Amino acid sequence: MSRTLRALILVLLVASCGGGQTSAPRELDNACGILRERPQYLKAFRNVERKWGVPMHVMMATIHQESKFIADARTPFRYVAGVIPMGRQSSAFGYSQALDATWEEYLKDQRRRGAKRDRIGDATDFMGWYMNQTRDRNGVSLSDARNQYLAYHEGHTGFRKQTYNRKAWLVGVAGKVEARSQMYRGQIAGCRLR
Repeated sequence: MSRTLRALILVLLVASCGGGQTSAPRELDNACGILRERPQYLKAFRNVERKWGVPMHVMMATIHQESKFIADARTPFRYVAGVIPMGRQSSAFGYSQALDATWEEYLKDQRRRGAKRDRIGDATDFMGWYMNQTRDRNGVSLSDARNQYLAYHEGHTGFRKQTYNRKAWLVGVAGKVEARSQMYRGQIAGCRLR
């Protein structure tokens, strides 16, 4: 085999591995399965529990709702007359679906210039930061998945004004986040995690 061919094969092999994993884990209803399949998630969640005090199951339920654990998740496109694309519904991106402006505020406040929304460690740190602000500004416990999610979705001011009460669908989603959080909590308690 020629040197050129070997070099080309090596380059292709490295390129195929370089993009990182952006797809969802296989078993989204199994917290133990998610954490075993993606050990980097466990590390990220534990780091945020230590640093920010947000329980793992609350973060996992929120990420499930926001992105289904897809690293590069984006909101759908908006269309005019059903055919002409007019851009995305919002600037939300990544695991946490953080909006551009809120992400920029986090980067500045935490001095994390190199942080990326499609890296689980950075996305979960953002969530810990945001949920602590929700606790400080609105008195929501870090273990209250339902109200943390409502504040996450509506923003701190919207939550304080209870704008979610005009959105029955969102209240329903928050209930699902709470139920998933409790399901994950029970599963994690029985996991054998290192």
